[in-house]
Amino acid sequence: MSVGKHGQAESLPSEKASSLESGPPLDHVLEEEVFVEEKDLRRGLEQRHIQMIALAGTIGTGLFLGSGRALAAGGPVGACLGFLFTGLLISGVVLSLAELTALVPLSGSIIRQSGYFFDPALSFAVGWNYVYVACVSIPAEVTAAAVLIEFWTTSVSAGVWITVLGLLIISTNVFFIRFYGELEFGFAILKILLVLGLIIMGLVIDLGGVPGQHRLGFQYWRNPGPFTQFLGLDGSLGRFLGFWTTFSSAAYAYSGIEITSVAATETQNPRRNLPKAAKRIFIRILLFYILSIFIISLIVPSDNPNLLTNTGTAAQSPFVIVATVAGIKVVPHIVNAVVLTSAWSSANSTMLAGSRVLYGLAREGHAPKFFLRVNRFGIPYFCVALFSLFIALAYMALKSGAAIVFGWLQSLVAAAVLVQWMIICFVYLRFYYACKKQGIDRSELPWKGPLQPYLAWTTLLMFGLLLLTGGYIVFIHGDWNTESFFTSYFDIPLIILFYVAYKLIRRTKIVSLEDMPIQYYLNIAKENPEPPEKPARGWRRLNILWS
Repeated sequence: MSVGKHGQAESLPSEKASSLESGPPLDHVLEEEVFVEEKDLRRGLEQRHIQMIALAGTIGTGLFLGSGRALAAGGPVGACLGFLFTGLLISGVVLSLAELTALVPLSGSIIRQSGYFFDPALSFAVGWNYVYVACVSIPAEVTAAAVLIEFWTTSVSAGVWITVLGLLIISTNVFFIRFYGELEFGFAILKILLVLGLIIMGLVIDLGGVPGQHRLGFQYWRNPGPFTQFLGLDGSLGRFLGFWTTFSSAAYAYSGIEITSVAATETQNPRRNLPKAAKRIFIRILLFYILSIFIISLIVPSDNPNLLTNTGTAAQSPFVIVATVAGIKVVPHIVNAVVLTSAWSSANSTMLAGSRVLYGLAREGHAPKFFLRVNRFGIPYFCVALFSLFIALAYMALKSGAAIVFGWLQSLVAAAVLVQWMIICFVYLRFYYACKKQGIDRSELPWKGPLQPYLAWTTLLMFGLLLLTGGYIVFIHGDWNTESFFTSYFDIPLIILFYVAYKLIRRTKIVSLEDMPIQYYLNIAKENPEPPEKPARGWRRLNILWS
């Protein structure tokens, strides 16, 4: 079975079928259904949707609200370097995943690829780990959005806002995938405009453009200094630990950046559009995240006590702190409004990614088959229904102390994100060395990522180090905290348990480098070429955001 030009499954003519191998020598790969899902899931995401969703995935509450903690921990230079280095590492993850997904553009992305290029047990472990993360993330983001609304009014119960937001998320995920794409496209535009406006505002404030305030320049880089003495430790150790802590803040801020590959089956021309989005990801990180952190470091001192507040609203944003000092009263409301859309967008994206991952698990036989059912819009509605049930966890916020619980849940998500990124790099490296073993030149692939395998190795080792040191604070000065230790390291034994349990029950075997079905999927790609890209005309030639 193959895929026609319009994404529909069709039978291969006999002359085409003869050019394909009889199928990969793996019992977990279903030869006749390898691309059958493309006739079920609609390809409703266009190039502009993919480009802007990829961009929006790098702009969220981590920048608007969480960047202040990175500045307080690492100082201006430490925060800038932490976000810069993490951005480089994230680029390695995205480029590695894009190369895999361009060859095997299936729903669930790395979850399916883990089974083909390493072990079906890892596919099971990664998939259900992702489902667990999504079940926790969605209610946490809904709760965050409800708290943001309380920035304007507290007369209405948070339960009302949780209900309204939850119903909106469910609605956008059970209809056309294109509708989801248009929503995320609009949210991305709002975020970009806000970031650009805040950067301009920051430059004006730094250069003395506010009446009654002097020019700041690099004043805060000199006093209180380029780095902070983190945890009260003096000397180079305190400065290094502050800098190291910014990596965790940055990693959480960049979480979800791989969202575009998860919905590969619903992307038009994925072999062209997904790599194109991946190639531009670091430039966008540089323009929006790192430039924003740099501006923040110029206009807010790292010892400002407001940076460590935890209101959950715009009040803790570094941009709002400096705007309040400058007497610009409208900025807090604008920031809160866009952060509200970011929180809702994040829950919406997690619902999309989680439901497609669950669909992919069902396709591989790792989840009940009823999750394969789709509605007339091409949406796996049983998958959406499962995650919709977990929105009810957001009502925990109505009880006192629930904010603390959700803080723990978000820490669990941050650790799980590092595990997911490490697995992407690990699976890619297996794929890379399998190409060498089978004598396949990577130039034959639909797309070949740069700087490999060095980029994947560096990213894998660095994120492994960050994961192992994520809870280092509990080991210093006798400040043991069971909750912090648990949230920092819980996902490590969890994914090992998933992997080992499935492997023992199903007796799966690690796929050898020689047996990986690379040539099989390569032949499918060659037999089903994507139509050539239409050249940009008129004003579209100047479009650098989603062209």
